[in-house]
Amino acid sequence: MGRRLGRRGLVILDRDGVINRDSRDFVKSAAEWIPLEGSIGAIADLCRAGYTVAVASNQSGLARGRFDRNALRAMHRKLRKLVSAKGGHIDRIVVCPHGPGDGCDCRKPAPGLLQRLARHYGSDLAGVPVIGDSLRDLQAAARAGARPVLVRTGNGRATEGALDGELAATEVFDDLAAAAAALLQE
Repeated sequence: MGRRLGRRGLVILDRDGVINRDSRDFVKSAAEWIPLEGSIGAIADLCRAGYTVAVASNQSGLARGRFDRNALRAMHRKLRKLVSAKGGHIDRIVVCPHGPGDGCDCRKPAPGLLQRLARHYGSDLAGVPVIGDSLRDLQAAARAGARPVLVRTGNGRATEGALDGELAATEVFDDLAAAAAALLQE
């Protein structure tokens, strides 16, 4: 038996480039973790509408020694505190701590992080929106049987130009606020 989902189900978000600013040098501290305009309010809106919001994020900076788990926890405390102040709740955060060459099954584009959330909630991922800004986010969603959704923030504009094959019909929005607004209209 998994954890109970909100009445409208689950939404899974990537972190860097979707909720907060991304950095080529990695987001290494709570001070460097800066939310994108409208993202915190969008998460709160989803929660108020009955969605359960989870985050699934590659964090190879851990494996590369760019930051440690305490710094990562501080970033996530900041995220949760900001969302809570707007009346929302991040229900669960799962991360892949591995580097690109580690051969794990959790680093997106592998579906492991998403499958971990499915097990946690005792649910399959059919129709579950997975909102990301990179091709690997969308590939992980497709491989997990979820619904890939692209935002143009972070790496999203470049990713949009690379959509083809099974991802050609991916829904695309300017940012998390626009994606959330569309979900709320369904």
